Amino acid sequence: MSSMLEISPKEIEQKRLYAEMGLSDQEYKQVVELLGRRPNHTEIGLFSVMWSEHCSYKNSKPLLKKFPTEGPHVLQGPGEGAGVIDIGDNQAVVFKVESHNHPSAVEPYQGAATGVGGIIRDVFSMGARPIALLNSLRFGSLKHPRIKYLFEEVVRGIAGYGNCVGVPTVGGEVQFDDSYEGNPLVNAMCVGLINHDDIQKGIAAGVGNTVMYVGAKTGRDGIHGATFASEELSEEAESRRPSVQVGDPFMEKLLIEACLEVIHHDALVGIQDMGAAGLTSSASEMASKAGTGMEMNLDHIPQREKNMTPYEMMLSESQERMLLVIEKGREREISEIFKKYDLEAVAVGEVIEERRFRLLHHGEVVADVPVDALAEDAPVYHQPSSVPEYYKEFQAMETYQPIIEDYEETLLQLLQQPTIASKEWVYDQYDSMVQTNTVVTAGSDAAVLRVRDTKKALAMTTDCNSRYIYLDPETGGKIAVAEAARNIVCSGARPLGLTDGLNFGSPENPEIFWQMEKSVDGMSEACKVLDAPVISGNVSLYNESYGKAIYPTPIVGMVGLVEDTSHITRADFRQAGDLIYVIGKAEPEFGGSELQGMFEGRHFGKAPRIDLEVEKERQTSLLAAIQTGLVQSAHDISEGGFAVALAESLFGKEFGCDVSLTGNAAAELFSETQSRFLVSVRPEDHEKWEQLMTEAVFVGTVNNDGHYRVSLDGETILHTPTKKLKDAWKGAIPCLVKSKA
Repeated sequence: MSSMLEISPKEIEQKRLYAEMGLSDQEYKQVVELLGRRPNHTEIGLFSVMWSEHCSYKNSKPLLKKFPTEGPHVLQGPGEGAGVIDIGDNQAVVFKVESHNHPSAVEPYQGAATGVGGIIRDVFSMGARPIALLNSLRFGSLKHPRIKYLFEEVVRGIAGYGNCVGVPTVGGEVQFDDSYEGNPLVNAMCVGLINHDDIQKGIAAGVGNTVMYVGAKTGRDGIHGATFASEELSEEAESRRPSVQVGDPFMEKLLIEACLEVIHHDALVGIQDMGAAGLTSSASEMASKAGTGMEMNLDHIPQREKNMTPYEMMLSESQERMLLVIEKGREREISEIFKKYDLEAVAVGEVIEERRFRLLHHGEVVADVPVDALAEDAPVYHQPSSVPEYYKEFQAMETYQPIIEDYEETLLQLLQQPTIASKEWVYDQYDSMVQTNTVVTAGSDAAVLRVRDTKKALAMTTDCNSRYIYLDPETGGKIAVAEAARNIVCSGARPLGLTDGLNFGSPENPEIFWQMEKSVDGMSEACKVLDAPVISGNVSLYNESYGKAIYPTPIVGMVGLVEDTSHITRADFRQAGDLIYVIGKAEPEFGGSELQGMFEGRHFGKAPRIDLEVEKERQTSLLAAIQTGLVQSAHDISEGGFAVALAESLFGKEFGCDVSLTGNAAAELFSETQSRFLVSVRPEDHEKWEQLMTEAVFVGTVNNDGHYRVSLDGETILHTPTKKLKDAWKGAIPCLVKSKA
């Protein structure tokens, strides 16, 4: 690498070396114009990472403007390390989701582990204590040995980091589909708690103030990680292993405590984590936001390896590092705090008045660029979009109607589909109880954590059915937000806001850009109707391998407020004798459903419809009923339809049920019609419940006999031991992982 020092600006231009770093000819020309000269090797490195899609959102910025980002409770929207929402009593919740897809595809354990480490830093850099982790994962079919390996290693990486760092992993989702075969998705979410007066910003304010580097030493891992995340995965990806960072959760644990102590110190001016693009992004963004400049002496950067070049130091994405701005003359007070935790805290530069980003190395200026050129002046592209042919075909199709001969066999098969089957194999590896605030763990509609010393709790979930979004991005985008809110409401909470992880293929493909545009339109509309502003997020594009894009997968991470812990509601039935109700009528809607995928091996046709006003009304009424104490359990009807939701509600205590339905058997049992809920109520509350929830239809009772019984128009169509269903549901993933096929 050190030979790179000898590459002259002229050579970079003549050999088009900038193209290997991800800059186009046009972008290179822009850099030359901004500088008034050819950039040197370090400078072109700075621009290549800061202008990558991962850091600049150059293809997605026009779309992100569509999201509603404000609301009466929003204290900090997009633009900082994470978003912040008021939860009363001078407290706030801080959360964000972040993707680590490409690194996880080539080095699944470290890729997933450092994804967790990075998102935790985003949260505590705001001054918040991380209290929970969630994730949202996508893989190809578990029939392939390589997919099994990726799945096992990603889960191990998430567990390995989360369990050691002492933040509970409380929830998430895993889905499997052939579209992710070459490109898995690993999205990590972190939730933190903060007092209003502790909120920090990543700014480098106050000319003459000191820039301090804290945490782990800088090595050669992760160089060009941001660029790597902004290109298609290919054969060459395997050779990109050096681009994957290596995490140290024990050091991160110390870093959390040290940083949370430092935020109470009046010498602190600004703090930001070194995430994508490492030192380059943290330093230039902090200066740009403050309207100042920054000068750094790279000789002072703590280094793990010998003879590192300025280029390598600036582009390294070594983990567990933070950048602080401290009042001049008070460096010692800050370094003393870090010393207590055995962490390095070194002065590496200062805030300057001139709005330049200047780097010194061995007494020479090795980079000198306008600070806004990196952070603010990145090009923004309005990509062309066109409606895909497949979408037109799907819209013109007749409604798909499955032919079901054996209802029991169909239900058993559905419960064994990896997307529906129990994810216990996954979450059993996670420590969900550390910090001892977890009330409801993975496996219910949402995880719930109590807020200490108050009556409040926080509900949290990650959701996205990418099959619907593939069939109809606008409708699917609405459903992703609505389903997350449904899960929050079923847990007894009011949705507060959301963070999004927008995972798509290449924005340079007009059909994929259309998917992005339409799903953002759908999500935005749902956010407005359901009062859930977008407060943070992440964009991950170029999720393609061998020219084939993943299904469009905009993950929704949502947090809600339980106003009183007595309102906490679970998905499974609580006691025999309770009455079972369904809210919302089933329509014969099977496009994108689990049943369609199982029967046909692919997804086609129209996605289920959704009326956001109906959704809002049902969620509001159900939450009111829960808060009045009328609801024993609540579960949203989603993948697999009513029959699957009913089975899942029985599994906790292996209850039985007697349920009577009328109408079309396939639709009643397996349709994925939206805005529907399965609720149980005590017999003595049924009158009050029916007055409040006029749409709720009584369908049966919970009993103790351990048999799942469903009749249709008076004829029994399903009669199976609950245990048989539960065993199929529970055993599916362990069986697939173990099988050698």
